[in-house]
Amino acid sequence: MRHAITKTLGLSILALSMSSAFAQKGETVKIAMIEGLSGAFANVGQNQLKSYQFVAEKLSGAKNPAGVKFEFVAFDNKGSPQATLDQLKAATDQGFRYVTQGNSSAVAGALSDAVAKFNERNPGKEVIYINYAAVDPALTNERCNYWHFRIDADTSMKMEALTSFMKDEAKVKNVYLINQNYAHGQQVAKYFKEGIARKRPDVKIVGEDLHPIAQVKDFSPYVAKIKAAGADAIVTGNWGTDMTLLVKALNDAGMKLPLYAYYAGVSGTPTALAQGKDMNVSQIAISHSNFTGELRDLRNEFKKKFNDDYYTFQTYLGVSMLAQGMANAKSTDPVKVAAAMEGMTFKGISGEATMRKADHQLQQHLYISKWTKATKADPYSEENTGYNFAVVKKIEPYVSSTPTSCQMKRPS
Repeated sequence: MRHAITKTLGLSILALSMSSAFAQKGETVKIAMIEGLSGAFANVGQNQLKSYQFVAEKLSGAKNPAGVKFEFVAFDNKGSPQATLDQLKAATDQGFRYVTQGNSSAVAGALSDAVAKFNERNPGKEVIYINYAAVDPALTNERCNYWHFRIDADTSMKMEALTSFMKDEAKVKNVYLINQNYAHGQQVAKYFKEGIARKRPDVKIVGEDLHPIAQVKDFSPYVAKIKAAGADAIVTGNWGTDMTLLVKALNDAGMKLPLYAYYAGVSGTPTALAQGKDMNVSQIAISHSNFTGELRDLRNEFKKKFNDDYYTFQTYLGVSMLAQGMANAKSTDPVKVAAAMEGMTFKGISGEATMRKADHQLQQHLYISKWTKATKADPYSEENTGYNFAVVKKIEPYVSSTPTSCQMKRPS
């Protein structure tokens, strides 16, 4: 009889431990996407919302290690930091414990600070912020926050990779910098100057402009300045309509200078590039046009479903990271998940990626890709133009990894 009781007790404990081990399985995790879904960059935000929702559909349930279902809900901040704070309050009032945002480092800074303050005031209701595209290095340095996790490479990392590539571009001697006048654009210029001075001190900066973000309707005056300066290459971190209109002005002027960019593949810009025929454009990013396997299938299916391009591969990273973190934590509780994601290695988009514990900055491969005509080997067509961004160099994480000054304050 004692043996039977012991056996029954043992089975009960085993069952209990197994149920706790998979406590998160079958849950629905709702994530508030606080993003500019109207206004100047609405086409970008809408594409990224579709991307998150599409990936959530493809990777939910049995298709992720935690067995959870992900659901992304839209909150339109119109690209405004103040509206972002209002939308964060709306999301937390509705019980959201996870938020994501990416377009605009100014917005990201406000959101990161607000999440940290909310969590201090509301123990037991903590929120995790997944930053998928705001690349201000300060967010993982002097403004680092335990509840903030960045899954894109920051401006300094991308520029370390880009200047390492450009140092071998012998024809580049006179560079013009043109960027949006806010944190990201200012830092693109800053880190380019520092990086190229170390690696190619012979390269001259022959001109530099910081223009108002989302306000310039005609870039032809800027293009005239570039031409007059005698530039033989352009470096820009512009994105959205500011990148598209810059390319249009270059086309109108018949200028085909080598263009080194961060966001040449974002909505609207590939169409403008194709109108310039064989433009010489190199892009630094965590992705490119011609992945194989699962990511190729995802991209092709997205194209078929929406007649749009899946270019924000960080949305895949966000879902993949959260799923692995929840599986490791055996919970969907943000407190446990945040602790599990620190230092975690998980399935990235080009091999393993690691969330650096010191500052919550993802360490991963980067790519230099070049705008080129699609081929049978690489057939993907960006915005149905017949062109794509083909890889010319894969950059190992250690090459682009930059040190951090973060003094992380962890919850007790």
